[in-house]
Amino acid sequence: SIANPNNFFRGFLGAAVREGLWTCGYLSIPPIVRRNLREMYPDKFDTDNKARVPAALLGGLFACYLTQPFDTVKTCMQGDIERKTYGTFTQTAKKISEDGFTAFYRGATFRYGRMVCAVFMMDYLQAAVGPLLYPSAFK
Repeated sequence: SIANPNNFFRGFLGAAVREGLWTCGYLSIPPIVRRNLREMYPDKFDTDNKARVPAALLGGLFACYLTQPFDTVKTCMQGDIERKTYGTFTQTAKKISEDGFTAFYRGATFRYGRMVCAVFMMDYLQAAVGPLLYPSAFK
């Protein structure tokens, strides 16, 4: 039944893994890439904003393509709340894999573009808001 309280947690494993990898993609990769680009190519990347673009491209790449299979399984599970096609996480992954490995990456191109924009904005906001919230950490 749709009113089953267990439906609240349907796809939770996929969401948890996706969110963990996504967080790594937008919190850790851009600052590392940005810093390395500024140190290795100071003439080309003379500002954080210039280095932020390739950093966002790499952070988004990591975040998108590592999380996409988990997001696909989660979305299929949550879309089939009555469990007519998709059962557990493992059963759902097996069912999707019947269409080949690329079935896990349907829609990834659009998602990548969206994630690059999000990673860029979050990296920029982290740099702009961080010193306001935690001034002692940026001295």
